[in-house]
Amino acid sequence: MNKTELKAKAGRYVKIVEWSDEDVCFVGTCPGLMFGGVHGDDEAKVYAELCRAVEEVIDLMVRGGHRLPPATAERKFSGKVLLRLAPAVHQRLALQAKAGGESLNALVTRKLVTV
Repeated sequence: MNKTELKAKAGRYVKIVEWSDEDVCFVGTCPGLMFGGVHGDDEAKVYAELCRAVEEVIDLMVRGGHRLPPATAERKFSGKVLLRLAPAVHQRLALQAKAGGESLNALVTRKLVTV
C-alpha cells in the first residue's frame, strides 16, 4: 500500500490527544483501531507520533490479511441510545425527573452531559 492510500485509510479513524493527570503527560489514542497509545510532553509531537502509529497498525493489518475495523471518523450518530437499567434505577430516575418537573429523557441527557 502506498503512502497516500495509507494516509487516506488512517484519516478514517478518530485520533485523540489529551492530558493525563495520572500519567502526567499527553496521551494519544485511536479508539476502535488500536489498544494503548503514545505518550509525551508535547501535544503536537504526540499527535504526529499517534498518526504514524495508526498508519503502522493499518499497514500491518492489511499486510497480514486482516480486515480493518469500521471507521470511527465517518460514523453517523442518530442521537438515540437504548439503555438497559435495573428496574429500581429506572424508577429512581423517573421519580427524580417527575419531582424536578422534567422528562426522564431531559434528566438523563442533563446528567450525561455533565459527566
